[in-house]
Amino acid sequence: MPPLFTSAPKSICLLRLSAIGDVCHAVAMVQAIQKQWPSTKITWIMGKIEAQLLNDLPNVEVIIFDKKTGFKGMRAIWKQLSGRKFDALLHMQLALRASALTIGIKAKYKIGFNRKRAKEGQWLFTNKKIPDTASQHVLESFFEFAYFLGIDKTIPTWNIPLSKSDISFAQSISSANKPLFVISPAASKDERNWLTDRYAAIADYAIEKGFEVVLCGSPAPREITLGNNIQNLMQQSAINLIGKTSLKQLTATLKQAQIVLAPDSGPAHIATTQGTTVIGLYGHSNPQRTGPYLSQDNVVSVYKKHVQLQYNKSISELPWSARTKGEHIMKDISLEQVINVIDHLD
Repeated sequence: MPPLFTSAPKSICLLRLSAIGDVCHAVAMVQAIQKQWPSTKITWIMGKIEAQLLNDLPNVEVIIFDKKTGFKGMRAIWKQLSGRKFDALLHMQLALRASALTIGIKAKYKIGFNRKRAKEGQWLFTNKKIPDTASQHVLESFFEFAYFLGIDKTIPTWNIPLSKSDISFAQSISSANKPLFVISPAASKDERNWLTDRYAAIADYAIEKGFEVVLCGSPAPREITLGNNIQNLMQQSAINLIGKTSLKQLTATLKQAQIVLAPDSGPAHIATTQGTTVIGLYGHSNPQRTGPYLSQDNVVSVYKKHVQLQYNKSISELPWSARTKGEHIMKDISLEQVINVIDHLD
């Protein structure tokens, strides 16, 4: 299939509102486009939280859509873009709300997923579909948008700006100047978290190996509670930064870390953008699809076992986005499995 553009288009609009991990994947794709077509103006419509991390991406116009504003917020964006027509709109969000937002955005080509991978009727809102059905990882499926436009195949790289103060914050975390072992314990749903006592045991183990252990996360009450519970179960002391960092400070902290331990969550993917080794803990989603992209060899996963049990099918027979359900699943990840990965990395 010939590329959509044989020379750099003047303007591209990208619609990827959330979540943190997914926008991190999209950054690499955007910057691949910029590398090959530096003259192309890129506008990115993203969520309010995501913009706290990415609102200063080099040469990207960021427009914030707060989903809480509903139709009123959509109309505000349509008004802001009313005099503009993009050469292409990359519609990379499957939710119906996002598709509704595309209605008032003018673009010659509105590009989305093909019908096999689209959800919530996304294919009805686009006039071009990427042909990809083979890529497994979300990042690779995002890159198919760039390849469809005409970008050459490339290896993902990231440049998320960090201020001197953010970097200084991260560098000053350990008063003893020890290497950082960051635990970001909370996934988007509690059932996807590992067990609290096992996080505590791993934290103690990392300290015994000479690391400074740092707990990171958002100010959500359930995350703060989880962090406090981990600390209470530990024999030694960790630095608890849960709810105490901006997204930029969190990113700088993950950059400073030697190892990050996390379930399927945004911080695992932020750490990947910073080149930091991630130990991913997976049970509810396929790590080949949503795992830390540069640390797939360090994933501890019980997904394959449970997805086959729940669906009574092999992975090859299941949709690429099949998830497992249940609070019991993460119990199958043992301390010994995670310790083995740490020892191998150390």
